[in-house]
Amino acid sequence: MIQAFGLTSNSRKDLPPAVDDVSFEARAGRVTALLGATGAGKTTALRLMLELEQGRGLTYFRGRPLHRIAHPSREVGVLMGDVPGHPARTVRGHLRMLCAAAGVPVRRADEMLEVVGLVSLRDERLGTLSRGMDRRLGLACALLPDPHTLVLDDPTEGLSTRESHWLHGMLRAHAAQGGSVLFTTSEPKEAARAADHVVTLEQGRLVADQEVTEFARTRLRPRVAVRTPHAARLAALLAKEARTAHRSVEVVQEGGNRLSVYGSTCADVGETAFRHGVLVHQLADEIGDMGPGAGPFPGEAAEAAQDPLAGATGPETGELLGDRALGVAGPEMRGGPAAHDDFASPSGSHVRGARVMPADPEAHGGQMPHSSRDTHSGPAEGSGHAALSPATASRAPAPLPPPISVRSAPSPLRPLRYELRRAAGIGIGFLTGAAVLVTSALTAVVLARVGHTPQARLLAAWPRELPLPPAALGAGLLGALAFGDEFRHPALAADRGTVPRRLGLLTAKLVVAAVTALALAFFVVGCDAEVLYLVYGRELTEVPADWLSLSASWFGLVVGCAWAGVLAAGIFRSTTAGLAAVVSVPILVVPLVRKALDGGSVRAAAGLPARLREVLLLQWPFGGERYLAGAVRVVAQPVGGALTLSLTALLCAYLLTALRSRVR
Repeated sequence: MIQAFGLTSNSRKDLPPAVDDVSFEARAGRVTALLGATGAGKTTALRLMLELEQGRGLTYFRGRPLHRIAHPSREVGVLMGDVPGHPARTVRGHLRMLCAAAGVPVRRADEMLEVVGLVSLRDERLGTLSRGMDRRLGLACALLPDPHTLVLDDPTEGLSTRESHWLHGMLRAHAAQGGSVLFTTSEPKEAARAADHVVTLEQGRLVADQEVTEFARTRLRPRVAVRTPHAARLAALLAKEARTAHRSVEVVQEGGNRLSVYGSTCADVGETAFRHGVLVHQLADEIGDMGPGAGPFPGEAAEAAQDPLAGATGPETGELLGDRALGVAGPEMRGGPAAHDDFASPSGSHVRGARVMPADPEAHGGQMPHSSRDTHSGPAEGSGHAALSPATASRAPAPLPPPISVRSAPSPLRPLRYELRRAAGIGIGFLTGAAVLVTSALTAVVLARVGHTPQARLLAAWPRELPLPPAALGAGLLGALAFGDEFRHPALAADRGTVPRRLGLLTAKLVVAAVTALALAFFVVGCDAEVLYLVYGRELTEVPADWLSLSASWFGLVVGCAWAGVLAAGIFRSTTAGLAAVVSVPILVVPLVRKALDGGSVRAAAGLPARLREVLLLQWPFGGERYLAGAVRVVAQPVGGALTLSLTALLCAYLLTALRSRVR
């Protein structure tokens, strides 16, 4: 159950707030629609409820505000706009990554692909998905942790009618299993079809909070939809008979061959057409807007224009098409009168010059997992039988996967699994590593050809003129991508509005970045040594005598650059800023450190290892004092000291940023 109290957005200069003192409830087991025209404040209200925007008011999800819920994604599933995922990631890879983030079994990804009908597209990239498929994936992401509540912002925008009916069927199925569903829409007819309760906003204020039957009675009115090639003649006949019988009937020609008749019934309109020999292609009850000029439901007009039978005039087209609008008013669910299908007979023969045909049963893209075919019920009034449209059929609960029992994994493992799947889900890391290996090998060959480069630097492809070797730059880029991609494609932002700055996630990124940097450093040295051996022989590939300290310095440099990229990108929310921080270490920080070491502190730094050995006693287990002295020598070098200072400053800035966001 959702309870919103006094939602009020912050004022915008001299303009009134977008949402002003809005309070309503969305009960469990029901679908609630938040209705309003564009600019009425629907999206702002949702953002206030989800604590994505600053303002006043409270929202409780089953009695708790969102910031008091330990795992928000398991309580509230959110679909706002397109799926926020890296366009190069596959559909299945994206869901598996979110499984790790939510702490649910990985099999849940395959279950949700079956539910939303994306099994055949599981290897497609996110950037290639159509609008309808993107919305299906977004719904799968929202349902992945089996949340109790679904919150969706205009989920059917840009979808075809079939896709809209399918999506509303999924929402109905979730509500039938006891969940709460809240979605926004600007279409009154959509709210009447899909919701049990309608909350209406106008200019940021609550103007109505109604059950759907009351909403349909007070804010909508029924009409008869007619499609005929003789629209003008039939309109004149209906108006004439209404004047003769002193009945209040309003006939509106919607354009082309479509009429909307208010104040009449399918039976009366059909009898008038039969008596005067007017050919009818469609006759159906609908729910219209407050005004008589309201058009069809979004997508219906386009589908009607593409229907090859819509404008046919042959002898077999004196048929009443089972249009998707038939039953749209929901009489089967709302308790209203059943649709008048007096023109249909069980044998399919012509009765009064017309018979009912089912609508096109094919689903959009062949991906409809639940049937939306029109079906026939038992005999209705007279000799006819009622037809169920996809809108009616979607009311039946769609099969959802069974609820899952979530066992929280140990806190370090869940973000680590997430980070591993995030890093391995796209190919940019592998491409970067390959580019670093090729660049480093070519650079080493050129340096050996030119000469005057020490062997240690030759193996690292690090000339004195280059601020950092290719391996360090590559490790810094991969580290910057670890957080840069999160902010560019915020897959974790649905439940909190921004990328979380939890220490568990930071630790996972640092661990994965360090392992990646170590592997890259090892392969670079091996690749450079192998290429130098092939080109110049064994002379340039001998192991240096002080290989231990050189290895410590080399691995420390590469890992330090990777960590600097991670921290800087997390602070400044940009991959470019992370890489810039890595490059700034040798260009800006190292000269400052060297200038400081040129002073009187040089002698102190030179004797520091010996004094540390004396102060920190003498003998460590397993010769640990040697490793400590090696680490001190690395830090005492200009590049090592600069990296140490930079990492310390970046870590403090990250912790300060995380603390500030948590205080908010």
